[in-house]
Amino acid sequence: MTDRLDFNQNHFDLFGLPVSFALDTDRLEQAYRDIQSQIHPDRFAHAGVAEQRLSMQWATRVNEAYQALRRPFGRARYLLQLNGIDAFAAGNAAMTPAFLIQQMEWREALEEARSGRDPAALQVLSRQLREQTAALQASLATQIDEHQALAAAAETLRELRFMDKLLEEIDAAFDDIA
Repeated sequence: MTDRLDFNQNHFDLFGLPVSFALDTDRLEQAYRDIQSQIHPDRFAHAGVAEQRLSMQWATRVNEAYQALRRPFGRARYLLQLNGIDAFAAGNAAMTPAFLIQQMEWREALEEARSGRDPAALQVLSRQLREQTAALQASLATQIDEHQALAAAAETLRELRFMDKLLEEIDAAFDDIA
């Protein structure tokens, strides 16, 4: 297929990128397109069965790697996994009391806005959560790339997952009241 591809490579090496949370997404996109153009199964439609199978395996591997790296949540989770940390393992769900209290407040605000069919309140909550999400992503970059504070990054990642889910719920609430 291509000499550069190796099933033992981590996702970053596969795309020729540094192992880092702070990632040049344009470079990731370009590397993804370049590899896909070399391995796409359509290019091997007239090849032998073994080459077709290998092409499919590579296409699957490259797609999985791309999906893991393209968004901050997946990228942070993968970086922690590379370092032997599963942020979502059973018994690994610790969050600060302050964040837990904030969660309850956001959930109450969402429920009030939803039951009151108040798009303005949903908009305010959405903006607050997006700002908090950006701050968590910045924290992840510092924790992972600068300080290698992986336990702290695991906690931040759990918070980020909560934020992503709550933002999805807000989007659903907008749909419900529209």
